[in-house]
Amino acid sequence: MNDIGSRILHCDATCIVINKIPGEAAEGAGKGMTCLPSLLAAELAAPHYPPSASQDAPTAVHRLDVPVSGCTLFARSGAALRFLNNAFGKGTVQKRYRAIVEPPRGDLDATRFSGDTDIVHWIQFDSRRNKSIAHDEPGPGRKKAILRCGFAGRGRDYLFMEIDLVTGRHHQIRAQLERLGLHIKGDLKYGARRSEKAGGIRLHAYSLSFPDPVRGGGRVTVCADPPLRDSLWQAFQLASGKCG
Repeated sequence: MNDIGSRILHCDATCIVINKIPGEAAEGAGKGMTCLPSLLAAELAAPHYPPSASQDAPTAVHRLDVPVSGCTLFARSGAALRFLNNAFGKGTVQKRYRAIVEPPRGDLDATRFSGDTDIVHWIQFDSRRNKSIAHDEPGPGRKKAILRCGFAGRGRDYLFMEIDLVTGRHHQIRAQLERLGLHIKGDLKYGARRSEKAGGIRLHAYSLSFPDPVRGGGRVTVCADPPLRDSLWQAFQLASGKCG
């Protein structure tokens, strides 16, 4: 999975979608992080890729957190970036995730997770800790956050969840699950018991569907396997019976 070419899910003259691995930064790479736009720019210089109207490095539209894996969208031109940003703003982009979470430490009201029920919180970002806090009520500096999530099954030690991200707040899934008493495996920042040996957290953007910047009225839909295909993710796939 480290071969970047093998992780490209879609590529045309306007945009590219890649199956991001944990540790790669979609933008603003800091110390110890891999700069994904730079890797993509070098890869796209190969002659077998569709040429772009812009010579700039690809720009992230769909910004996954550094420890998260999965479908990540980049624009290859300014016009495409504006088009795709507008699509996200209008809510015409569908983003689906899979999460492996630790069982709750107390009682869990499973009726809240029917898969078609909106889970609503108001999120406040703490810049000092680079962490979002989900609240049950609106307040100053808080932004409304909505997701839909349901249980896909469970393994011996973990629960499997499927999540549709309705809004796109900073660390939204991680913060909202923490508020519900659920903690993504490996996510120490949001309450997990222990880190992942291979790094990253068990949150994966497995499906992305967005309006096609090239063909008006059409859509681009991609689906990606988790980069780490171990027994835990395989158990998830068996439980859900879906791609990825």
